[in-house]
Amino acid sequence: MSIVKKLRCEYKENPIGIDCRQPRISWQIQSDKRSWLQAAYHIQISQDIEFKNLLWNSEKVLSNQSVHVEIHNLVVEKYKRYYYRVKVWSDQGEQTDWSDIAYWEMGLLQSSDWIADWISAPTEQFPLETEICPLLRHTFQVNGHVQRARIYATSLGLYEMKLNGLNVGEQAFAPGWTSYKHRLQYQTYEVTDLLTNGGNAIGVMLGNGWYKGKLTGREKKNMYGDRTAFLMQLHIQFTDGTEEIITSSPSWRAAESPVLMSEIYHGETYDARLEKINWSTAAYDDADWFPVELLQHSKDMVVAQENEPVRKIEEISPIALITTPSGETVIDMGQNMVGWVRFTIQGQSGQEVTLQHAEVLDQEGNFYTDNLRNAKQAIRYVLKGGEPEVYEPHFTFQGFRYVKLAGFGESIQLANFTSIVLHSAMERTGYFQCSDPLINQLQHNILWGQKGNFLDVPTDCPQRDERLGWTGDAHMFIRTSAFLMNVAPFFSKWLHDLEADQLENGGVPFVIPHVLSENSHSSAAWGDAAVICPWVIYQCYGDKRILEQQYESMKAWVSYIRKQGENEFLWNTGFHFGDWLALDAKPDSYIGATDRDFIATAFYAYSVSLLAKTAKVLSKEADWELYTRLYAQVRHAFQHEFVTPSGKLSVPTQTANVLALMFDLLDGTAKERAVKKLLELLEESKFHLTTGFVGTPYLNLVLSQIGHTESAYKLLFQQDYPSWLYQVTKGATTIWEHWDGIKEDGSFWSRDMNSFNHYAYGAIGEWLYRCVAGIDVDEDAPGYKHIHIKPQPGPGLTWAEAKLDSMYGWIHTEWRQLSEHAMGITLSIPPNTTASVLLPNARETNLRENGELLEQTTGIRGIRQTESGVSLTLGSGTYRFTY
Repeated sequence: MSIVKKLRCEYKENPIGIDCRQPRISWQIQSDKRSWLQAAYHIQISQDIEFKNLLWNSEKVLSNQSVHVEIHNLVVEKYKRYYYRVKVWSDQGEQTDWSDIAYWEMGLLQSSDWIADWISAPTEQFPLETEICPLLRHTFQVNGHVQRARIYATSLGLYEMKLNGLNVGEQAFAPGWTSYKHRLQYQTYEVTDLLTNGGNAIGVMLGNGWYKGKLTGREKKNMYGDRTAFLMQLHIQFTDGTEEIITSSPSWRAAESPVLMSEIYHGETYDARLEKINWSTAAYDDADWFPVELLQHSKDMVVAQENEPVRKIEEISPIALITTPSGETVIDMGQNMVGWVRFTIQGQSGQEVTLQHAEVLDQEGNFYTDNLRNAKQAIRYVLKGGEPEVYEPHFTFQGFRYVKLAGFGESIQLANFTSIVLHSAMERTGYFQCSDPLINQLQHNILWGQKGNFLDVPTDCPQRDERLGWTGDAHMFIRTSAFLMNVAPFFSKWLHDLEADQLENGGVPFVIPHVLSENSHSSAAWGDAAVICPWVIYQCYGDKRILEQQYESMKAWVSYIRKQGENEFLWNTGFHFGDWLALDAKPDSYIGATDRDFIATAFYAYSVSLLAKTAKVLSKEADWELYTRLYAQVRHAFQHEFVTPSGKLSVPTQTANVLALMFDLLDGTAKERAVKKLLELLEESKFHLTTGFVGTPYLNLVLSQIGHTESAYKLLFQQDYPSWLYQVTKGATTIWEHWDGIKEDGSFWSRDMNSFNHYAYGAIGEWLYRCVAGIDVDEDAPGYKHIHIKPQPGPGLTWAEAKLDSMYGWIHTEWRQLSEHAMGITLSIPPNTTASVLLPNARETNLRENGELLEQTTGIRGIRQTESGVSLTLGSGTYRFTY
C-alpha cells in the first residue's frame, strides 16, 4: 500500500502569513513496494476544508515531480487560507487515496495592505540614549463570536508580545535580523483562542536588538536607526461574516519596563521591583502611562517571514557546581551552547544576583572570559522579594558552558538552574554514527556548532563581541549544514539579504547583514558565497527558484571579479583573507602561506563554473556559452600563472594543491604532480593538516576523489595537534575557531580571537556523510531525485551509518565489517527516487541481497563488476547486501 504524506508548502507544514504569490508544494510517498516511481499527480485546492468548491484543480498531470510543484494561474488573496490535497499514480498503475488535507495561508502581500502606524515610546520619557526597554499596550473590545483571528506584527528592534496576559507565539528575537533598510520581516500569529468576549489587551516590550543596539567589536550603536518602534494589525473575523482590524495607533500607551538594559553582547539588567503586574490585561489601569508617538518610517521593505524563527529548542540541566581555585561559584552545564539560563530564586527585596557566562575554564580551573573581548555576557537581576521568582532574559543570548554566580548565597541548588537552548527552529534531517566514540563526539560537536551559530543568521561565533554573518564561514559549512538540518529557508532568507546588501558594482560584504565599514567587502572565498550557497541549496533540495532569485546577484559577483585583475581572467588585486588561520602562516599572522592571488583566481574559476551550470539549469543559453567560455579562459590563465612549464604548481602548500584539484583546474602531468605533491606534503607532516578556513573543507573530499581515502582516514583519526580529534580529547563539545584554541599545557591560543564555538572546521561533516557513509547528490537530478551511494570504509572503523531525510524521504546507508573478509551493507532508498550504488570491493559471484542472488531480487538492475566493486542501480526500498 502507498500513501501520500508530509505535505509541505514552501518547505513548511501548514504555514500562515506567507507572501509568495506562486506557492510551491511538495510531498513524500510511503510505500511497501520496491522501485516505486510516481507517474502522475493530482492536486486540488479549495478555500473550504470539504473541497466542495474547488479554486484550482490540476486534474491528472503526467509527471514524476513531487518536490516544489509550483501552483500556476491561481490568484491568491491576502489573508486567505488555501486547503490542498494530493493523490498520485505509480508507473505500475497504482493509485493512492487522497492525502490528508494541508493548507497554507496568505498574509499581507504589499505595503499598502498595512494600515497600521509605526508607534514608538515618547522621547520625552524615553530619551534616545536610554537603555530601558519600553512597554506598549492597548485595550479593545471584542463583541461577537470570533471565527478566526490573526496578528501581523514587526518592529524596529526586537519585540515580545502578549495578548490578555499570555505570550503570543513561541519565537524569540522577532522579527529577526535582516538588511533592515531593504527587508524587514513580519510575523503572523494565530490568536483566535487568546481573545475573550469583552475587554482585551495587547502588550508589547521592545528591545534594541541588532537594530539600534551595540554591534561589532567597535560597539557601534544605531546601525539602522535610533528609535525602536512597533507595527501591528490584528484581524478578527466573526462568525457572522464581519471583520474588525485593531492596529498600532496613537491610542496606545507606553511605560518603562523592568528591563533596564538588554544588549545582544552584554546581557540584561532586570529589576523585578519595577514589574507591572498584569500589565498586558484589560483590567490593568494604565492611567499613569504616556501616549505613544507616531514614527514616520516606510513600510515598503516589510516582507513576510521566510526562514524558521528562533525558538527555545531544548533544555539542559547543569552537571556540576564548582568552587574554582580563586573561590568563585560556577555552574557547569556540560555542553557549550547558545541561549540563556532560566533560574528560580527566593530572597529579600533589593537583593541583587548576577550570572556571567563563559565557554571554558583556564588551566588552573578558573572562570575565563578574556576571549569574550568586550562582550560582558552578564545577567543582573534585582529581586522584588517574598515568593520564589523565576526569570529568564528577553533580548540577549549568551554563548557558554560555564556560569559564574554571585549574590545567590551559599545554599545553591542546581535544580534551580536550567539552560535554554536557542536557535533557528530548523528541522533535523541528518544523523551519523560509527564504531569510534571520538568520531561520534566530533559529529556531536559539529551539530552543536550549527545549533549555536545558526541563530537567524549564520554567525561566526556566539559569545564574543562579533556574532556576525560571515560569508566565508557560511559557504564553507553550508553543505555540512544541509545534511544536519533543513537549511533551505534559513539560507534563502540570508541570501536575499546578501543580494540586498551587495554593492552596486557587484562586490559582496564580508558579513551579511552588512554592518562593517564601507571597505569591508569582496574577499575571495568570502564573496563567493553569493554563487556557492545558491548552488548548494539547489543541489541539496532541488530548489530551482533559489537560482532564479539569486541569478542576478551571482552574475554581479562574477562581473565584479572580472573587473579586478590586471587582466580579466586573473584575480590578483585587492584585499583577501587568504587561507585564514592556516597553520603554515608566518609568525603573528592570521593569513596562511598559500598565495592569495592563487586562492582568488581559483575561486574565480570555481564561481564562474557554477554560474555557467546555473545558466544551463535556467535555460539561459547565451549566458551558458559566455560563462563556459570564461571559465575555460580563467582556467587557462590560472595554469599559465601558477603552473610551471614542467607541470609543477608554483605554490607548494596543502591548500594550493587541494584547491587546484577540487576545482578541476589542472590537466595531465600538472594534475598528476599535484596529487603526488599533496601526498608528499601529508607525509612530511606525518598526516597532519596545515590548512586553514579555505583548504580544510575540501581536504578530505579531494583525497577521496583522487583515490586516497585511506589518507583521509589517517587525517581524521589523528588525536594530537593539529587535528579534529585533538579538540575532542581536550573535552570540546563544539568546534573551535583554532586548531589549538587550548594548547597542550592548558594555555590559550590568544585572547583576541579564540572562539570555542566556531563552526567552519566542522565542514569535515560533509566528508563523513558523502564519503564515509557514501550519500551524495546527482548534479543533473538534484535534491536526491537520483542518489549516488558509494560508501568508503577505511582503517579505524568497523561500521558507519548515516540517515538523511531528503525532500523525498529517508535515505539510509550502513556498512559493517562482519568479519575479516565479510561485509554487510544496508541501504534505504525513498520512493520516487533511484540510486546508483557502488558496493566497495564486492565481487558479483559472492554478492547476496537478503540472502539471495541479485538476479532473483526485485528493484536491482544494471549490475556490473568493476575494479572497485559491484556497480548497480536501485529503485526505492530497503536492501541488505552481504559479500
